[in-house]
Amino acid sequence: HQVETGADMVKAGVLRADEYEVFDRAESFLWTVRCQLHLLNGRATEQLTFNNQVDVAAKLGFSDHDGMRGVEWFMQSYFLHAKDVGELTRVFLTGLEARHVKKRASLGVTLRKAFSFGRNVMPGQYEITHGRLDITDNKAFATDPLNFIKLFQEGLRSERLIHPDAMRVVARNLDMIDDKFRNDPQANEIFLDLLLNHNNPERALRRMNELGFLGAFMPEFGRIVAMMQFNMYHSYTVDEHTIQCISVLAQIEAGALVEDLPVASGILKRGVNRRVLYVALLLHDIGKGLPGDHALVGAEIARKVAPRLGLEAGECETVVWLVENHLLMSDVAQKRDLSDPRSAQDFARQVQSVARLNLLTVLTVCDIRGVGPTTWNNWKAMLLRDLHAQALECLGDGAHSASRNEREAEAKAALRAALPDWDAAALDAECNRHYAHYWLGFDTDTHVTFAKLGREMAEDAVSSLTPDEDRDATRACFMMSDHPGIFARLAGALALVGANVVDARTYTSSDGVATAAFWVQDSDGHPFEASRLGRLRKMIDKTLAGKVIARDELKSRGKLKKREQDFRVPTNISFDNEGSEIYTIIEVDTRDRLGLLHDLARTLTACNVSISSAIIATYGEQAVDSFYVKDLFGHKLHSESRRRQVENRLREVIEAGYAGVAP
Repeated sequence: HQVETGADMVKAGVLRADEYEVFDRAESFLWTVRCQLHLLNGRATEQLTFNNQVDVAAKLGFSDHDGMRGVEWFMQSYFLHAKDVGELTRVFLTGLEARHVKKRASLGVTLRKAFSFGRNVMPGQYEITHGRLDITDNKAFATDPLNFIKLFQEGLRSERLIHPDAMRVVARNLDMIDDKFRNDPQANEIFLDLLLNHNNPERALRRMNELGFLGAFMPEFGRIVAMMQFNMYHSYTVDEHTIQCISVLAQIEAGALVEDLPVASGILKRGVNRRVLYVALLLHDIGKGLPGDHALVGAEIARKVAPRLGLEAGECETVVWLVENHLLMSDVAQKRDLSDPRSAQDFARQVQSVARLNLLTVLTVCDIRGVGPTTWNNWKAMLLRDLHAQALECLGDGAHSASRNEREAEAKAALRAALPDWDAAALDAECNRHYAHYWLGFDTDTHVTFAKLGREMAEDAVSSLTPDEDRDATRACFMMSDHPGIFARLAGALALVGANVVDARTYTSSDGVATAAFWVQDSDGHPFEASRLGRLRKMIDKTLAGKVIARDELKSRGKLKKREQDFRVPTNISFDNEGSEIYTIIEVDTRDRLGLLHDLARTLTACNVSISSAIIATYGEQAVDSFYVKDLFGHKLHSESRRRQVENRLREVIEAGYAGVAP
């Protein structure tokens, strides 16, 4: 109660003068930000929302440069100051604790010491102060920077928190960490030991990062400390995301996530090169914030850092490849149709070996789970599991590499087994009416649903809405006479009820019937509750009957919220005629909004382009929609002028949607 200001802390001996200067700078910065918030909003408000971040950054003079936006530079400063406040608060509270600690040890402390079985025995330069790891001689300790990294190693070995006084010694002498120390083989050996040999290195990495030691020891990492990515996808700063990823990896290794991550857990149980995996995960986002593709930039940085850490030449090459390709598996799984054999074949061709595939699979799982607490779901797990299995077969390590004809025959046999009460003639008719892609594109449960819908169908459309727990989504199946624009109308109906489409595909049978399946989630990324399915079904029926025109209804709903208007997502449209044997893949990467899929599908239909399937990936405010298409004659879009025409029309509808104008 006697300490009210930073000056009081210095007088009381809780903070040193140089620490108070840090505190004073942070206090001044945070007060400035708070005042700007009040001025911009015309009232007292304490929420630094996305749009407020942009406005405050501009007021304080932060500008775009060196591959980062002004708002990102501003938020990095904000987080660095907040980190300083947190560290000084820890020092302050420990000082108060030391002043009020009981002089006589409690019974609990006495018992813990009695039954510690030697765990409290510290090496000569360490001691235990109030239950924390401390150093015995500050001056002697600070003569050699190697002692600093040994301190973190001892903290993990003894499973004790490091005393703030010891951390202050490290923070006060960071200028001793020079290139000679960074290239010291013993220092790098200890750092690898921290990563690999103490169950979970998260605590040590976080303390090293908070003190500035990690950034001083590895300047390449120091650049991404407190770096904020201005989007709605990433929950953490780049450095915190990296530490979260490494923590996930350690948990998988410890067997704590076997039920959630059976494939990754199995890979680690069978064994991989742990040095390569941990270092690659540490460096996978090291290129963030620099001009150019962060994966390519990061790979060049990894080429310099990995040898410094003591990895062998072959290990370094694998680390570089993993950093350069750390988004490859995620992109293929979430942006390509895995029922098309070419997707897995091309992916396996890039990976080249089972060892790389296994390393990349684990790294991808950790990377996605480290993005935020709600990013990982059953849908992503299923996609990665499926791609890993298919790639194993392509690389010759699968239990059985089935041909397309064999897989089609197996799908038909599974349908027959699932419908034992159907007579042979009805089963033959159902199996013969669909083409190969239908059998390869849907699972058995979906085949059964369409077979039953076919019996109900007369002239009108029929539908089925059921939860798909394996994919963490609701499956919406539709069956109706085929005609142009069906896909767009269905996408519009789903958008009107707030359904986020995560996967969709449609096939036409030999008798002219369209079988379309959409997998959708609610706004929270979960299957729709049973109580909401009735409203979903009514809106679909009204849209298909022409009673509701999705285009008109979405016109007034698609405007961006104020807090989301400052996100920048440049539109990129690409055409790929090599990624599928019979389809052109049109990939549209742009700003997400309500009704986007409907507008894109409607535009493709107007361009006389037939959509077979659409794979939808959403990353916060960014949407990547991949369409597998043909022209009306069943051919790929080979003509450059034709592709340019389609691209221009797609860009027009995207820009019109941004402006809130009906195209």
